[in-house]
Amino acid sequence: MTAEHKRRLDEVVWVNPQRMSGAPCFRGTRLPVQSLVDFLEGGETIDQFVQLYPSITRQQVLTVLDFANDHILNVFD
Repeated sequence: MTAEHKRRLDEVVWVNPQRMSGAPCFRGTRLPVQSLVDFLEGGETIDQFVQLYPSITRQQVLTVLDFANDHILNVFD
């Protein structure tokens, strides 16, 4: 992970061992990133996700997905 990737991810995700059992959450919320994954796996859209969770921006979601995509691609390099 590059320093730029880490900086961007740190802007949208936080981990606090004393909250949500240390699960990565969208910054400033108690909403686990896993909720986004589950939501998308269930066939819902990004727009539906941000409508349901208005404290999360579309840009936050895209940053998380970009990070996940980069990590998946790096596994196969």
